[in-house]
Amino acid sequence: MIESPLHGGDRTFWEEKTGRRDFLDFSASINPMGMPESARRALAACAGEAQCYPDPRCRELRRALAALEEIQEEWILCGNGAAELIHRLVYAVRPKRALLPAPTFSEYARALGQVGCAVGEYALRAGDGFAPGVDFLARIPRQGVVFLCNPNNPTGNLLPPELLEEILDTCARRGTMLAVDECFLDLAEEGEKRSLKRLLERAPQLVILRALTKTFAMPGLRLGYCLCADAVLLRRIRAAGAPWSVSAPAQLCGIAAVGERGYLARSRELITRERERLQRALRELGFVVWEGAANFLLFYTEYKNLAEDLAAKGILLRDCGGFPGLEPGYFRTAVRTKEENSALLEAIKESTACRQY
Repeated sequence: MIESPLHGGDRTFWEEKTGRRDFLDFSASINPMGMPESARRALAACAGEAQCYPDPRCRELRRALAALEEIQEEWILCGNGAAELIHRLVYAVRPKRALLPAPTFSEYARALGQVGCAVGEYALRAGDGFAPGVDFLARIPRQGVVFLCNPNNPTGNLLPPELLEEILDTCARRGTMLAVDECFLDLAEEGEKRSLKRLLERAPQLVILRALTKTFAMPGLRLGYCLCADAVLLRRIRAAGAPWSVSAPAQLCGIAAVGERGYLARSRELITRERERLQRALRELGFVVWEGAANFLLFYTEYKNLAEDLAAKGILLRDCGGFPGLEPGYFRTAVRTKEENSALLEAIKESTACRQY
């Protein structure tokens, strides 16, 4: 029996399940612009680096990221993707209590479960657009940790800035760490204005998670980083993982990618245009589609086997029926190029979902 995939992008799972190898992958929310050409050139040229140990402190990469983020280099810790940093953070802090919205990215709960943390869930409701209310503040534990994803995965909605700052202030009063996952924020309109990094200096309990995986379309290289102004906490997070967690090719490609000029602006323009088109088209097909701010959309259909139908046609969707707070029938689709999105829509029109519902 083949186990269900934990995350999107598991092409091997679908290759074994369907016998196909040619997939158009909408199950992983990657920048549809693809890896920047400068990063591709860096990857092609760095074979010789494999015979040397990578820089365990990612010094040159951190300098490039500091320039990109306009913050101090000492506030940056790089890792083997944001998922690894989530686990390292939890192992470093070993909280006893935590609060998570539901649904949200599953790695927060998985990491917290590994250290025996008692996890409370705040239910996000479809009828409210999956937006948390001010009652979230009352649920924040003392001396614990709160994980937030902004934009949230898989719902795609952005948290109101005022509520985010109230959450941060409440965490400070209760001695609780706030970890905000901003991995999709660079691909959202005006995402830069929504980042909490401007508050890092006054909020040592704040940790921001980011990844080049999604932003620069290099998930196979595994490259993420966290931002925190608390030097002691950063040392603890670093000590909770292996010293060479970021490979030399990942570092070199990251340096090249963050030096690209205009790439992110062009990416946001493409994503915004195609997300709106895809959203309209899915609604015209009779699906319930939630407003999204990132490079993916959450939608609902009464037809529960849509992902399997499309996989047989060579198109992968993320089945979200297993997320806490979601039931079978919820799916997440990435926003890709115009031609790819049109192929997805045509495949859906030909599927049982549209023939029966």
